Amino acid sequence: MAETRQYLSDQEAKAQILEVGRRMYAKNYVVSNDGNLTCRVADGALWTTPTGVSKGYMTGDMLIKVDLAGHVLEGNRRPSSELKMHLRVYEENPAALACVHAHPPVATSFAIAGIPLDRPILPEGVVQLGVVPVAPYAAPGTQEVPDSIAPFCRTHNGVLLANHGALTWGESPMQAYMRMESLEYYATVTLYTGYLIGRANELTGAQVDQLIKTRTGLGILTGGRPAGRDEH
Repeated sequence: MAETRQYLSDQEAKAQILEVGRRMYAKNYVVSNDGNLTCRVADGALWTTPTGVSKGYMTGDMLIKVDLAGHVLEGNRRPSSELKMHLRVYEENPAALACVHAHPPVATSFAIAGIPLDRPILPEGVVQLGVVPVAPYAAPGTQEVPDSIAPFCRTHNGVLLANHGALTWGESPMQAYMRMESLEYYATVTLYTGYLIGRANELTGAQVDQLIKTRTGLGILTGGRPAGRDEH
């Protein structure tokens, strides 16, 4: 798998991490010093955000380069204790080159309620995400967190973290962030239709299959398949 990876340069990776951090903070996906981001730039190295820093106000000199065991290679700050969650994604899924962890309010609410995002109500949701499962609760910063997400890393594009937030991954920090945006929008529309309006006309199994073909054509081979309204 290693020879097929298209790594960003150090400069590109750092620039995307900083831009994504600003976007997450501006959209209220993170508050205070919440959240963290990583991007692989070599088989054995990645850039990560430091602990104790607002993601909306980071500068390039704050970022840290670490190896896949979490040992610091460059930088003067400490990585987040949640780095081990990102490292587990890379261990389980060699195709993943970046991860974004945030606390978008609506998606986090579904995570707190223990409700997965698995209803085929939006074509974009099926194509970009598919199914977003809920990983069992694990205390933030502990080894329980990477263990809780491990079953989903190869087969899905993101996961809700019970009572915590959300994690998405992709081929770049920007792609992982776009999946976080899609996840929060998917959660918001699910909230409106399922719990406020109280009605949603879900797609049929045949319509879902058509969207899965579209997704595959775009090179997205993961995400899972939501059950159509005629398949429950």
